[in-house]
Amino acid sequence: MKPRISLVTLGVDDLDTALRFYRDGLGLATQGIVGAEFEDGAAAFFDLEGGLKLALYPRKSLARDAQLPAETRASPAFSLGHNVASIAGVDRVMEQARQAGAAIVKPAEKTFWGGYAGYFQDPDGHLWEVAWNPQWPLPD
Repeated sequence: MKPRISLVTLGVDDLDTALRFYRDGLGLATQGIVGAEFEDGAAAFFDLEGGLKLALYPRKSLARDAQLPAETRASPAFSLGHNVASIAGVDRVMEQARQAGAAIVKPAEKTFWGGYAGYFQDPDGHLWEVAWNPQWPLPD
């Protein structure tokens, strides 16, 4: 297996609400909901940098597609990381997420590893870390 991830799919409770959060609140570009003509096919896709795509898929449809039982929400087993070029960039993204309806679970602060980071949860409870890492320089 090559070390590559091309798609991250998030199971969501309400596809329309999740779409508005990511498109309207966070400003991610999308063609909107596609595949609604198929049973359990409705999803929304977002192109991210580096060729990565983010997909939103109803939680029940995702479980059905994977042939797994639909589970209730639990504590996060992973987080999605969004690195930015500066401390100010962290603060801007955290505020943008808050205004879009995210729950700020850990306000941005200096980290033990020399960076600056905070966490928010999207309306479906998915955990995002927004971080500036001085060891990973990024363009603005």
